[in-house]
Amino acid sequence: MTQTAEPETEEFVANYLLYLLAAASDAASGQFHATVRANGLRVPEWRVLACLNDRDGSMITQLARFALVEQSRLTRIIIQMDERGLVTRRGDPEDRRRVRVYLTDKGRALATQLVREARQHESTLMTQLANGDAARLKPALHALIRTLDPGDDSGG
Repeated sequence: MTQTAEPETEEFVANYLLYLLAAASDAASGQFHATVRANGLRVPEWRVLACLNDRDGSMITQLARFALVEQSRLTRIIIQMDERGLVTRRGDPEDRRRVRVYLTDKGRALATQLVREARQHESTLMTQLANGDAARLKPALHALIRTLDPGDDSGG
């Protein structure tokens, strides 16, 4: 039998890893998502811009994975973003059945601005962690993701 990190007499939810991950993400994201909305975007649109900022020309399947959005929903979002002039869709030159998504100049400018603001927000969050926790947090999360999803190629 393996030992748990918390004794069974501790409150379950307050010490449950999945709750802690979700609550931390919700609190941290909520602060930045106000900035996203102030720039006229919905959160999934921001995620698409951020992903394309890193990997312009991604296929929708890749974007869905990184943007944490179901693929059919993301396809509709991409169409709307195309109509607003933020992205453009083109057939893959190697396989015309595949569609690649690219930032337009307007989309790139917005992505660049928001990524810069996201980095500043992240830096502020990380300075709030003490005792070396900031230096350990990302590597620990990357390790957890690699363990749970060996096909993930998001870095780390």
